[in-house]
Amino acid sequence: MEHRKDKKNRVLKDGESYREKENRYMYRWLDNDKKRHYIYAATLSELRRKEKEISQNVNDGINTEKSNMRLDDLYDWWKNNKIGIKESTYVNYVYMYERFIGPRIGHMKLKDIRRSTVRGLYNNLTKCDDAGQVMAINTLEIIHNVLHQILQVAVDDDYIRKNPTDRALKEIKKANSYERPQRKALTVEQQKIFVDFLKTKPYYKRWSILFAVLLGTGCRISEFVGLRWCDVDWEHNLISINHNLVYRVHENNKCYFTISTPKTNAGCRTIPMLPEVRKALEDERCCQQKTGKTCQTVVDGYKGFIFFNRYGNAYQPAAINRQIDRVVLAYNEEETKAAEKEMRMPVLLPDFSCHQLRHTFCTRMCENETNIKVVQDIMGHTDIRTTLEIYAEAQDALKEQAVENLAGKIGVY
Repeated sequence: MEHRKDKKNRVLKDGESYREKENRYMYRWLDNDKKRHYIYAATLSELRRKEKEISQNVNDGINTEKSNMRLDDLYDWWKNNKIGIKESTYVNYVYMYERFIGPRIGHMKLKDIRRSTVRGLYNNLTKCDDAGQVMAINTLEIIHNVLHQILQVAVDDDYIRKNPTDRALKEIKKANSYERPQRKALTVEQQKIFVDFLKTKPYYKRWSILFAVLLGTGCRISEFVGLRWCDVDWEHNLISINHNLVYRVHENNKCYFTISTPKTNAGCRTIPMLPEVRKALEDERCCQQKTGKTCQTVVDGYKGFIFFNRYGNAYQPAAINRQIDRVVLAYNEEETKAAEKEMRMPVLLPDFSCHQLRHTFCTRMCENETNIKVVQDIMGHTDIRTTLEIYAEAQDALKEQAVENLAGKIGVY
């Protein structure tokens, strides 16, 4: 039997042919559904490399037709069939794909997306933008999570053999020396400076009430802005945490408030009121009764929110963070001038956010409470390891203070 040969007199295998007019090689084969397919290559060696990959795919049951699907098309299916997550998480996932993933690699076929493709995407995202900002690690982790989930659908349905996102993020973190920034709690001194500055400045008097409750409960900011008067149990001295008030972008690209329930059972809890917190809430209630002003915001049937801005609307979390920035800036400017006049080093406040006030509350609890389970329950931590990390930080600070207090008292030298 005479075999077909190419122009270099090399024997061609079954399914192979050389197309002289096009100066390229072709291979045809049948998939598991007996459907005929064709591939082309400029050289015989390249064609046979592709043949080997095809043969392996057929043997492994890989759907070669579906592997030609674009990532954007698979994303559309994933988006329409994703269940089991909160709406806020879903909207965030959609935003991450359509903002960072789709515009860059959404046009690519699934079979062409390699680990190097994913690494290239992540490397590109971690570069400084025009403002000199680097993408936060938690943002990159969310992007990775979304891309991994979408491509895992392709793996599970035999469109591709393995998920190209596997280990890609770990490699990028290592290459870029990415470390999750630690949120530092305010020290006792810094906390006192912040609270005293608010209380002694008439302009910040109203804000001192708000921050007393935020700092004295350890609430997450979405829990705090969602607090209603009916969540305060005056008789039993408790505050009930059972929902979040979230301000975010929705699928229609508009921003507005929604109510969401805590992601875990641990998020639903009661927080005992400290005397200072109770006094702050009593003062706020008295002020609202005198002025007749109340919050006008109604979200999904929820109303009667405790804290609101001058327009009668519930606070957006970003507005409270901006106010912290203004307070810190005002104090630091005043303290710097005073220090220069008195010829001493200024005692400045660091930049911090609402979440660091939560971290500060937890740290103060850990400094004064040995029952970690109690701290975990009050904070609403799902994983006790989160509580233990903060407890360890607090104990380290206490150890340093304890040794400093011993200086000159035990006569060792």
